[in-house]
Amino acid sequence: MQVDGKADGSPVTEADLAADRIIGDGLARLVPGVPALSEERVHPAKRPYRGSFFLIDPLDGTKEFVAGRDEFTVNLALVTDATPILGIIGAPALGLIWRGVVGRGAERLLTREASVRAAEPIRTRPLPQRGTPWIVAVSRSHEDIRTEAFIEARPGAIRHALGSAVKFGRVAEGGADIYPRLAPTSEWMSQRDTPSSRPLAAGSRMRTAKICVLASSAKALSCRNSSPGAILRRRRN
Repeated sequence: MQVDGKADGSPVTEADLAADRIIGDGLARLVPGVPALSEERVHPAKRPYRGSFFLIDPLDGTKEFVAGRDEFTVNLALVTDATPILGIIGAPALGLIWRGVVGRGAERLLTREASVRAAEPIRTRPLPQRGTPWIVAVSRSHEDIRTEAFIEARPGAIRHALGSAVKFGRVAEGGADIYPRLAPTSEWMSQRDTPSSRPLAAGSRMRTAKICVLASSAKALSCRNSSPGAILRRRRN
């Protein structure tokens, strides 16, 4: 498998490009009137993106994929008037799909069987009582001092190291209480992962804070480098 490097130093593989072609072709057949913006085809795109468009990361967690780990995902969001409406995070090697629609809830599908099982509703864990252990999803590939200080300041943390957008799915389904990321994030990273998780968050009662999101001015990809990171946590009942 050929592995190349992008301008920002992140890896890109033949699988990234193949997945991008398959998803792009499929969306063009299903909804020909809705444009798509992909991480692998971001340069020729022009802003602002008005109305509706699909935002695609055909292979999130390329480092995990190259290393032979199962924690890579395919992320897809439908954005309308600068607001994520539908989000899908698929983890093919784990046999899992998380999906959510704002106002309609969030679900998880198991795909390892011969046929896809019926979708099951998901929601976040109850807020842990003060003094009891809590589960924090941490990035397997991106460590930083500020995030580590955030965790250390709250005793009782049980760390779950995860790759890619699997972290969002685990919080949404109740497998973790919080995913903090306080390190600077780039424009594309913020817009690539967050829109897929926002509908999932809304459907599973997950609260988001300090998240770089699509601007209300209808200009997508409005965040800048060194923007705040993300904290995803469960919502109080």
